Amino acid sequence: MVSRQLSWLRLFTSALLALLVVSSAPNALAQENNGSSALADVMKGVVFDPTTYAPALVQYDATMRDWKTSQPFFEHGYVERNARFTRSGLPNDMPLGYTAGRNLILRDTLTTLGVSAAQNLTSRVVERALLSRYPDHPKMVKTIGWVQRIAVASLMSYRLSATHYKQAELNAQRARELGYR
Repeated sequence: MVSRQLSWLRLFTSALLALLVVSSAPNALAQENNGSSALADVMKGVVFDPTTYAPALVQYDATMRDWKTSQPFFEHGYVERNARFTRSGLPNDMPLGYTAGRNLILRDTLTTLGVSAAQNLTSRVVERALLSRYPDHPKMVKTIGWVQRIAVASLMSYRLSATHYKQAELNAQRARELGYR
């Protein structure tokens, strides 16, 4: 229950931060000469940018691999160490059912997607503000924005997935050694 509230709090905070950034950068969101709305351009950039989705997709894949490779152990009476995936909410207890665990992973993924989209939106609004302030350096400003978005997406992806990928590999190795599936 507490982790669900924290997830929603993070999502709400990210959305609020994005709203504040958008509302405090009127120059970056002004109408352009070609009639296209700057807000529409920013939103299009966020929607079509792979760095918006990459952290959530990588996190989902890693966590689901960990969850799937843990199932044979649960079927043989092992307990779950991660308190978020136990029935009681305490570590080293009975695991959630497969579907409940998958749904928790999906909610975590959607939260990550929201945080990633808010970060990407913020980056693009700042980029537009810098472009209006430094119109003689568009290539440099866009390159810095591109590098920043890739770096943040890469860091998020790594932090959210590395331990799950390692655990999934250990689970698969142990399952082979024990003759589980």
